Amino acid sequence: MKKILAPSILSADFANLGRDVLTAIDAGAEYVHIDVMDGMFVPQISFGNPVIKALRPLTDVIFDAHLMIEDPGRYIEDFAKAGADIITVHAEACTHLDRVVHQIKDCGKKAAVAINPATPLSAIEYVLPELDMVLVMTVNPGFGGQKYIPYCGEKVRELRKMITEKNLDVDIQVDGGVRASNIAEIAECGANIFVCGSAVFEGNIEKNVKEILEQMNK
Repeated sequence: MKKILAPSILSADFANLGRDVLTAIDAGAEYVHIDVMDGMFVPQISFGNPVIKALRPLTDVIFDAHLMIEDPGRYIEDFAKAGADIITVHAEACTHLDRVVHQIKDCGKKAAVAINPATPLSAIEYVLPELDMVLVMTVNPGFGGQKYIPYCGEKVRELRKMITEKNLDVDIQVDGGVRASNIAEIAECGANIFVCGSAVFEGNIEKNVKEILEQMNK
């Protein structure tokens, strides 16, 4: 499957958000990962629809909205209208996960489900055929700059095996502690979409992206 870099704007310079996003895209990033936090599902509060609406006219690349919010079904239509192309909800945050997945698809968007490091793959097994992507969190969500949790590699391997055995076309995204130094190893486990925050936006964005892409495509 095609490997894709998805820079997380949570680590960008908010005073120059559009500039940083375009710099990362020009350097080779194909997705923009947008972490939405409500201060309830995760401790932090980040941003919502107005930021997506403001960024949408700048580029036509895929906007990958990661909803780290309680009861995300309340807002699916709003995020779809704002310009998200992929909408990711957490299995842990949905009382009726199947219903929310179909809400996303009914809006004409790609549907994805995220699972936290300690959440078993069984939580998504029955909805897997309905999904376009699974996001395996490789840190506990809520804060940028955390270290990658090693046991998540085996989880990604198990998920890729499950997808292959079911003959499905489902992307595996990883988010948390992904850097140039470990991205090749994570890719070998079976992931193909990589969220990088501080690894992209701290320092020289163009240089960081090119280094990550080089290691990702080894």
